[in-house]
Amino acid sequence: MKQEVIELDGAIGGGQVLRSALSLSMVTGQAFRIKQIRARRSRPGLLRQHLTAVLAAAQVCGARMTGAELGSQDLSFEPGAIQAGDYQFVIGTAGSCTLVLQTILPALLQAPGASRVRISGGTHNPLAPPTDFLARSWLPLMRRMGANIELELLRHGFVPAGGGEIEAKVLPSQLRPLSLCDRGAAISSSASALTAGLASVVAERELDRVAKRLSPLPQVMQHIALDPARGPGNVLLLEYAFEHVTEVFSAFGQVSLRAEKVADTAIHQAADWLQSGSAVAEHLADQLLLPLAMSGGGAFTTPRMTEHLHSNIAVIERFLPVAIECSQQATDCMRVEIRTIE
Repeated sequence: MKQEVIELDGAIGGGQVLRSALSLSMVTGQAFRIKQIRARRSRPGLLRQHLTAVLAAAQVCGARMTGAELGSQDLSFEPGAIQAGDYQFVIGTAGSCTLVLQTILPALLQAPGASRVRISGGTHNPLAPPTDFLARSWLPLMRRMGANIELELLRHGFVPAGGGEIEAKVLPSQLRPLSLCDRGAAISSSASALTAGLASVVAERELDRVAKRLSPLPQVMQHIALDPARGPGNVLLLEYAFEHVTEVFSAFGQVSLRAEKVADTAIHQAADWLQSGSAVAEHLADQLLLPLAMSGGGAFTTPRMTEHLHSNIAVIERFLPVAIECSQQATDCMRVEIRTIE
């Protein structure tokens, strides 16, 4: 008997609504139709990185689809069987490699064999988590849940040039629930200013701003000069390692944006999380929700409800027999709990 097609309204959020739907469709075998993709964004519809995610998902599971073209706001996706393989995807712009990878990883964890994935495009994009975040914050938690994933940054790729590349190796894995409601004891902290093809004064000004405005001061302050051929590019990374979680906050240099403003963006993110007392910041909360739902349970604390978290919950509950409950623990601490509906 053919399953009913799940109908989704893409206007409830941005690209994450589409990516979550693709991931969940692949792992559950349920077809979906989505309309008004990214309808409230300044450039609605499928951009290059969204289209790459759709095509990558279709290749991994042999899907049948309509509407997979640039600018499309409507997509139908009917998944087939997940296949392990040696995959290579080219975004063709500085669109995010990490978001494309995260779209297909849940399916590859359920593939019948080992897979290798190479994705080229933007590894450090202002509108997506940088590869450093995936490698040092998200993946350690995925491994704690049982996922067997290795990730390597082969080349940095900044906006607007792109040209970066990542490689992931994935073995079939069964995810298990995770409870992450406190950080545990503090272990280390660092501030790293990465530059490619830019004067060192850019990094110096960013790190000076961190030293003046962030308390406590990170234990390590460093400028990392990359191959100038990878530039122009700049990212400031603030990393905090605790007993149970590591968080990475980032801000990106852009034309006409002062180095101090770049630093302030990362500083505000870090300070907000540090003061909240919650276990994970908003971006990590978004990234954890789907794998926890796939595992059948788990919980975490995060400072507040966000648009991404809200829309992600709505999509997940359409595909999986789970209930996701959010309860305010304090002014700046919300508990999110996932449980299976029997």
